[in-house]
Amino acid sequence: MKKALKYEGKGKALFSTDVEGELIQVFKDDATAFDGKKHDVITGKGHLNCAISSFFFEKLQAAGIKTHYIQQEGDNEMRIQALKMMPVEVVVRNIAAGSICRRLGLEEGLRLQRPLTELFYKDDALGDPMINTEHCELFGWAKAEDIHAMRQLARDVNRVMSDMLEAVGIRLVDFKLEFGLRHGEIVLGDEITPDGCRLWDIESGRKLDKDVFRQDLGGLSEVYHEVATRLGINI
Repeated sequence: MKKALKYEGKGKALFSTDVEGELIQVFKDDATAFDGKKHDVITGKGHLNCAISSFFFEKLQAAGIKTHYIQQEGDNEMRIQALKMMPVEVVVRNIAAGSICRRLGLEEGLRLQRPLTELFYKDDALGDPMINTEHCELFGWAKAEDIHAMRQLARDVNRVMSDMLEAVGIRLVDFKLEFGLRHGEIVLGDEITPDGCRLWDIESGRKLDKDVFRQDLGGLSEVYHEVATRLGINI
């Protein structure tokens, strides 16, 4: 049962439950971009993101990757284990797109020789700046061994998800992951949705993620529904 509000962000809200150590994560219909400067409410987006994220978490757990996911409850609610979240997110890149192109002058679409993992400090006011392991250790954000575990888990997630998506004609360009500690162990948390992934149609290169909203390329809910349908998710 959902109880008190614990946290509310741009796309999700967390509520306490009547079970100690468990939370309800609610996916909202809000769509934001450019640090909240662009905002809209898109009916059904929360339901789509909840279903897609639940699907990915279930597949990852079946592959032996530990996550905070327990089960989907209702259209836009997910029951999860409470984690002590790390203030560091890991971005995995298979193809150059987005900020790495601006930072390094790379051409969008450049296929990387191997998956690249980057670290970012989670702080909206600072624009989530890029950091390294030394920053994490020096400022107490994460231990070196935790960062190593996060990078390895991120590469494992990339392998599983890339294979899954490629099988339905979608290329996993890049994505962000968040992690937390549960009983001292690094566990995958947060969400995995087209909000935090770049997904391109393999044949046409058409974008199937939040860049559709950022760049005014069409209807976001229609694109997310297409991703769900290709994956065999019943909406």
